[in-house]
Amino acid sequence: MSLDQARNVLKIEAEGILSLIDRLDERFNEMVNLICRSTGRVIVAGIGKSGIVGRKLVATLNSTGTRSFFLHPVEAMHGDLGMVGADDIFLALSNSGETDELNILLASIRGIGCPIIAFTGNSRSTLATHSDIAIDVAVPREACPLGLAPTASTTAQLAMADALAVVLLNRKRFNSSDFKRVHPGGSLGQRLARQVRQIMLTGPRIPQISIDADMSDAIAEINRLELGAVLIIDCHERLAGIITDGDLRRQLTCYGPDLFTRSITEIMTPAPRTLHPESAAYDALNIMETHEITILPIVDIHGKVSGILHLHDILGKGEFKFNGN
Repeated sequence: MSLDQARNVLKIEAEGILSLIDRLDERFNEMVNLICRSTGRVIVAGIGKSGIVGRKLVATLNSTGTRSFFLHPVEAMHGDLGMVGADDIFLALSNSGETDELNILLASIRGIGCPIIAFTGNSRSTLATHSDIAIDVAVPREACPLGLAPTASTTAQLAMADALAVVLLNRKRFNSSDFKRVHPGGSLGQRLARQVRQIMLTGPRIPQISIDADMSDAIAEINRLELGAVLIIDCHERLAGIITDGDLRRQLTCYGPDLFTRSITEIMTPAPRTLHPESAAYDALNIMETHEITILPIVDIHGKVSGILHLHDILGKGEFKFNGN
C-alpha cells in the first residue's frame, strides 16, 4: 500500500514537470535575454514553500555566475526594499499568483523601475498580469491527496528554476574554472569557515556617525555607502547602536517630518547583535538567518567597531571578497 502511494506521488510529480516542456515558449527566451542584459542582480521573492524554492534558486544562481539574493516580501515592506535598484530584476514565485504579501510589493517594485518576472501556475492571476514576463509553471494536479499541500507545484517551480540557472550558465559561458573560483576548495563549508575579518568592510567603507550627530547626518551617511544602515559610535568610540533603512521608515510613519528633530538615541536600535573579527563567516550567516537581518557590526573585545558585514558579502555576490579587494 505504502509503496503504491509513493510510486503514485513520483508519477504525479514527474507528470507535472513533463507538462512544462510543451508550454515553454518565447517568454523563456525573453527572460534569459533580460537577465543577461542586466547589470544588476536577480532578486528572488516568495512566501512559504515558494520562498524555499526561491532560496534554492538564489543559491544555484550565485554558484553558477548570476548574482542573486533572496528578498523576503514581509521584510521588504519594512525596509529591505531599499536593497532593490532599477538595474536589478525582480523574480516572484507564487503558484496561485494571489499571494498578498508578494503582490503588495509589485507597485513599489514597478516604481523603482525594476522589471518583474513571475513563475506562477495561474496565468490570469494578479501576479501574472502585473509582470513583464510570466512563466507558466502550472501542473495538472498536486500529489497531495487533499490537493492542499504544495507538492507537484513546488517540484515544477524548482525544475523551471533549474532550467533557468542552467541556460544562464551556458549563455554566460560559465566554465569549471569559474565554478572553482566561486567554490574555493570545492566546498561551501570551507568558504564559510573563513574568518569575518577577511570579508568585512573596513575603514572609510564603514557607515558610522557620532551619537551626538543629528538625524540628517545619519541619513546622509546611510546614503553615502548605500548599505542600508549606519552604526552609531559613543564618546568612547564604542558601538552604541544602529539605524537601518527599516528603522527610518517605521519612525517616519510615527513622527513624520518631526523625525529630523529627534535625537539619534531615540531612533537607533541600541546594543545590536555583533560578532568579533575572528569569528567564522558561518557564524555570521547563522545570526543573519536566525534573526532575519542583513547587516552585522563587527567589534573588537573593547566594543569598538572593526568593520561591518553585509549578507551580500557572504553569499549574495557569488564570491568572497578578501580585505575589500
